[in-house]
Amino acid sequence: MGLKLLSTGIPGLDKVFGGGLPEYSFNLIAGPPGAGKTTLAHQLTFANASAERPALYFTVLGEPSLKMLRYQQQLGFFDPEKVGTVIRFIDLSREVLAEDPAALLERIVQHVEQTNPAIVVVDSFRTVVRAYVGGDMELQGFLQRLALHLTSWQVTSFLVGEYSDSEMHNNPVFTIADGIVLLSQRKERNSTVRKIEVMKMRGQAALPGLHTFRISAQGIQVFPRAMSRLPGAEELPERRRASLGVPGLDEMLGGGPLTGDATLVAGPSGSGKTTVSIHFAGEGTKHGEPAVLALFEEHPEEFLLRAKEMGFDLEAMARQQQLRVLYFRPLDLSADEVLHEVQQAVAQIGARRLVIDSLNGLELALSPSFRDDFRESLYRMVGALTGGGVSVLLTIEVTESFDKINFSPHAVSFLANNIIFLRYAEIDGQLRKVLTVAKMRRSRHSQYLHFYEISSRGMRVTAPLTGYHGVLTGVPKPSRLEPAGLPGITDLERAVLAEVQELGEATAERLAESIGIDPPALSRALARLVELSYLIEIQEDGSVVYRSIVRPLGR
Repeated sequence: MGLKLLSTGIPGLDKVFGGGLPEYSFNLIAGPPGAGKTTLAHQLTFANASAERPALYFTVLGEPSLKMLRYQQQLGFFDPEKVGTVIRFIDLSREVLAEDPAALLERIVQHVEQTNPAIVVVDSFRTVVRAYVGGDMELQGFLQRLALHLTSWQVTSFLVGEYSDSEMHNNPVFTIADGIVLLSQRKERNSTVRKIEVMKMRGQAALPGLHTFRISAQGIQVFPRAMSRLPGAEELPERRRASLGVPGLDEMLGGGPLTGDATLVAGPSGSGKTTVSIHFAGEGTKHGEPAVLALFEEHPEEFLLRAKEMGFDLEAMARQQQLRVLYFRPLDLSADEVLHEVQQAVAQIGARRLVIDSLNGLELALSPSFRDDFRESLYRMVGALTGGGVSVLLTIEVTESFDKINFSPHAVSFLANNIIFLRYAEIDGQLRKVLTVAKMRRSRHSQYLHFYEISSRGMRVTAPLTGYHGVLTGVPKPSRLEPAGLPGITDLERAVLAEVQELGEATAERLAESIGIDPPALSRALARLVELSYLIEIQEDGSVVYRSIVRPLGR
């Protein structure tokens, strides 16, 4: 016989419960003062009470009904039409003050039998226990009789109370209850974090662990730690290349990252990480791929203005529901709250691309108590989105170091399928920008460092950097292959020649893939090298193969 599940009416809580709340269950809602116990009980009651399923809400000492309703009516879930009709509030203070458990039980039984409710709440039940001075055995007997009545009436019941961790052990309330929901709030520095845990739920596979929740003008919203894949993720389209939109960069990536990949762009301040983000989002909207931008540093107006100057009218795309811009700057967010909003935006517009700019800003926006869970939460979100076919671009700022290479300060590089590393280097007295593809799964990519330029029109990758070693340390030194040893050719032509010598022989297609330059530029370089007698063309099986016929001077 299966359990009928009731929807709690609280966003995210049904998922934490494992699908909903079992009907006719006997539940305890516990937590310290101010944790949100009464709000949770009210929101759940208002969501389920109806003419066919009336509710009784017993109040005890702690807060009179009128005072309670005065504050609860400010919340979005409150329906004044239900008060006094399908939801009746009954004060039990007199019976508790008389310290007469029998009279208290009789009063509850009387109202339940007269009303025949579907939902019963006693708030705060902890007050009843404190007022009752009998021994533990008598108290346990009273609780068992009350539980027997509630379960025999086939009502879904909730006992609301304040309990500390030490009081939970050997307490008859926790033994009898079918479900136990613990609420907590924690203050750290200037932020307050609320969490909910399903400690016990008979017959249900509830999500384990602590889950964040927030109380807003609409009531409670829960942000489950587990993130489900997007709708339709089981029928993913065939994987293809997703262009980054940066001239020359896709060639370095063998044509671009694969759809559903997570790409990490790492580099110091001012190196062009946000510029890559704009190219990525703008290129997607050009090809009918909606995008979500999650911004944690730059204000959306500034971001959209810069994009417009680069030729991407992202603001118009947002009006057409092809783009959604999310802006996060609070310092008391939970990671799950942020990731829930991101995933919700992706699902609403059917986004195929997501930009998070940047991970440093995301971490700073979190409450200090959530920063320890930063990597875990990010791992769950990236897995849920890329598993649904969404291409994710993450940016992260790294501090320049002259003795080691750091792709990220948070050890999150393992999340990325692809890593693009941006770097400054001093070459011939100039501070130049260089980049390389440090990692790319399931695809060949360029092994070369390339110069790149940033202008008002965006980013452009130029020639490979040759003739130096130690570039990624920030202090490059001339290599043994001096430019004078290869007279008459450019840096790009020198890189092509070096690659042919490395491979022995190669077709133009193979060179374009390994070096990462566009075919027209490669064709011009090959023609020059043949003209200068550095290379020869050989016809093999209907294709042209290039071989080196000279050695650099001095070798």
